[in-house]
Amino acid sequence: MRSRTKAGAAILSGALLAGGTVTVARAVGAEAQGAAATGTSNAASTSTAATTPGTEQTPPVMLYDGGLSPDWKDLGWAQRALPKGAPARMRLFNYAGWILYRPKLEGTFGALTFRFSAPESFGEFLEVRLDAPGAARFPRVPIIPELQARKDGEWSEIVIPMEQLNPRGEPFDRVVFRAAKSVGREWVLFDKVALVPLPPDLAAALAAGGGRQGQGSGREAPMTIDCTAPGHRISPLIYGIAFDGLTEKRDKHQYELGATTRRWGGNPTSRYNWKLGGAWNTANDWFYQNVDIGLSYDDFLESNRKHGMTSALTVPILGWVAKDTKSVGFPVTRFGPQQQEENGSGNGLARDGTPLKPGSPTLTSVEAPPEFVAEWIRAIRKKDQERGQRSVQTYILDNEPMLWNSTHRDVHPEPLSYDGLLERTIAYGTVVRKEDPEALIAGPAEWGWTNYLWSALDFAPGKMPHSDRRAHGNVPLLPWYLRQLREHEKKTGVRLLDIVDLHFYPQTNVGVGLEGNTDPATNARRIRSTRGLWDPTYKDESWIGEPVRLIPRMKEWIAENSPGLRISIGEYNFGAFRHMSGGLAQAEALGRFAQENIYSAYFWQVPTEGSPVFWAFRAFRNFDGKGGRFQDLWVPARAAENTSVFASRDEAGGKLVAVVLNFDPDQAAQARIELKGCGTLDSVRVLGYSGAPGGFTEQTPGAKAASSLTQRLPPYSMTVLDLTVKKP
Repeated sequence: MRSRTKAGAAILSGALLAGGTVTVARAVGAEAQGAAATGTSNAASTSTAATTPGTEQTPPVMLYDGGLSPDWKDLGWAQRALPKGAPARMRLFNYAGWILYRPKLEGTFGALTFRFSAPESFGEFLEVRLDAPGAARFPRVPIIPELQARKDGEWSEIVIPMEQLNPRGEPFDRVVFRAAKSVGREWVLFDKVALVPLPPDLAAALAAGGGRQGQGSGREAPMTIDCTAPGHRISPLIYGIAFDGLTEKRDKHQYELGATTRRWGGNPTSRYNWKLGGAWNTANDWFYQNVDIGLSYDDFLESNRKHGMTSALTVPILGWVAKDTKSVGFPVTRFGPQQQEENGSGNGLARDGTPLKPGSPTLTSVEAPPEFVAEWIRAIRKKDQERGQRSVQTYILDNEPMLWNSTHRDVHPEPLSYDGLLERTIAYGTVVRKEDPEALIAGPAEWGWTNYLWSALDFAPGKMPHSDRRAHGNVPLLPWYLRQLREHEKKTGVRLLDIVDLHFYPQTNVGVGLEGNTDPATNARRIRSTRGLWDPTYKDESWIGEPVRLIPRMKEWIAENSPGLRISIGEYNFGAFRHMSGGLAQAEALGRFAQENIYSAYFWQVPTEGSPVFWAFRAFRNFDGKGGRFQDLWVPARAAENTSVFASRDEAGGKLVAVVLNFDPDQAAQARIELKGCGTLDSVRVLGYSGAPGGFTEQTPGAKAASSLTQRLPPYSMTVLDLTVKKP
């Protein structure tokens, strides 16, 4: 690792070699807890045993510092001199080597550090390994630029994580330096050889599933960025996030993501009463309670304006909204003991799990007919006119209506039908269009696979399966819905839908938000699940069992039933926010949104500060902390299996920015990138991230030619290539 991770290693090793003291117990504990959470061993970061939570690593052990340290022996087959108070001097011609040996060495170490100086003509020649008596075999680690923590004149300071030297955590008692190729007879100098604790930022990266360098230069990964192929303008609204009323006042990092738009949405917004400020009902998410979130819709809109983000506002078409901030849907005093309770509120299920019959909707709610929404939009537009600036760009017609009979069953226990969805869309969409003709209208904001294809009534107890769909020509719900709205437009001249809005959550048991296992199988499945968005060859690995290909499917439905509509992915995420697999899945999704030319997408809800998912956004929106970003025009690109490359250029064509992903958790990749018809490569800046807390940091660029470049991609990493070209 380079830059922040490498700089952290350099600072740490420098302090140790100068006789300083560094405390790493917290970092080591975090790493171990991360390993425990994933169910994997972190033996790779130890010399004799895997670290356990709360275990401190062994203090640094100096092997050679201006002379051989006590208890260490000098062995080897190189011609050498160990002058007192000076670096060790080796002649390593004829593949010679030097061994430092200490019998009965014990301890748990994070890395080997040393300094060496060699003639420039030797190139990359040195390898290091551990050794021990018996059958244990240790990897030979080539000293490549990625292991260089600092360059000080002719001296290179090297930090090798123990995961590379000792991946199985075997006992060892010697360190071997050896020339891996034929070199000359000039002296090679070594000094400040030490076994040290793991650098804290590297420990944090390993806890997040990243931080590994892998062996050698990595597997070959050919890639092409094709500037001769047709591209398109990328909608800036694909970098959207959701409003979270519980954390809005606290989570200021959401404004550091580079997000371009925010969505006021989710289950509670189906019953938001704009007349009462912050009143909505938490539905089955939390005991059907009316609550005051302490924020109004206007606070949301004002915050977006302040931070330069556009707004997508969900308007309720359910027909009922919260009447106050204290009523509950299933009070224990009225419905009796329930399966779960909180402060007199029940979850609507009897102790045996039987759903309780709801009372009147008026227990919690007041009616909200189309005129209720019309008044709201008039109030918004009046404020807009007073300040001379539009607040809402998109209105979304409610949230996941085909789940109302479970999510909001205290006020809407009956499953919604094809006709019910259409009638509400027409009734409420008409007033939205009338009150704000220039705004965009999105819908139906359905949750997932079953309700892309069927209505809630299709699964109602006591009815024949799919009877509602069969009653509508056996046409899947979404195509039927779009066709009916198109017919309505032809009859009335009023277009009620501008954006087809669907939600996407993988059904492959990868988790949502912070949740989700991070074992190797789940991690790989999490990343693969993104293919359900775009890949027609990917058969969904869940109960769905067939290709979802959501975006291509939406494009087909639109073309066949209501041409000209835009596409939004109104909610999505892939779980494991704090793990590199979650971050890589997020970066992959953002790249595919750009590739597939959709209009908008809204992550649910806000990535955890400093998490891999947070930095996935920053890969596209502010990779260097100075506004460096993915450009506005999409450039087609292709990559080898288990990697991705997403490319963009500016209007003038002189700047290219690519985001390159390596999905392999253990093996590096050697990306060989051809720039086809892009011009002559001029400058190359490389920034990388693989889990360290500081995010993207400068990396050493690989070799470049007029129309190609080579770049090593560490395991589980995101790499940004910031390029300039001279146009043909």
